Amino acid sequence: MTGTDYLAQGHRTAIRPYTQADAEEFTTRARESRGLHSPWLFPPVDARSYAAYAGRLIDDPTKAGFLVCERDGGEGEGGAGGRGGGSGGAGGGIAGFININNIVRGGFLCGALGYGAFTHAAGRGLMSEGLELVLRYAFGPLGLHRLEANIQPGNQGSLALVRRAGFRLEGFSPDFLFIDGAWRDHERWAITAEMLSRDG
Repeated sequence: MTGTDYLAQGHRTAIRPYTQADAEEFTTRARESRGLHSPWLFPPVDARSYAAYAGRLIDDPTKAGFLVCERDGGEGEGGAGGRGGGSGGAGGGIAGFININNIVRGGFLCGALGYGAFTHAAGRGLMSEGLELVLRYAFGPLGLHRLEANIQPGNQGSLALVRRAGFRLEGFSPDFLFIDGAWRDHERWAITAEMLSRDG
């Protein structure tokens, strides 16, 4: 993956689409991150489930998936994907992922965010920069006006991420999503293109 393959670049991270070639690195990182992700999210941890997951993000026009990659090629200690990552060449290792689901066009121009950092990248500010890149791409080339993030109240890391990005709290939805065997309450957060432009 070269710099010209990225959709957008920041100081420390860049974003690019998923590919099927990312399966090994992504699933290795997901297995390493089970303790961080549980009980909030469950990304694919094997090649078969990754193929279906990435395929939907690649092929479905109501979805857009972004891998957040470190521009320096990873944490510099080898590990899954090493410097080349899972995409068969040069470029940064995968730090996390940000997906836009349920994209609706017409008069709505809205999508719903889902995201996660991998353990080796957590707490380093990489996802904050990656989310800023995704927001600018969503409100620019993708032509969206609004993004929503529905977050379980106990997920403090996820709540902190959207607060830093300038999202506003819009409400509370009891029994909103079926996750890990039960219906879970969620807080509703959102940001619009105008809010992002006001913030900088």
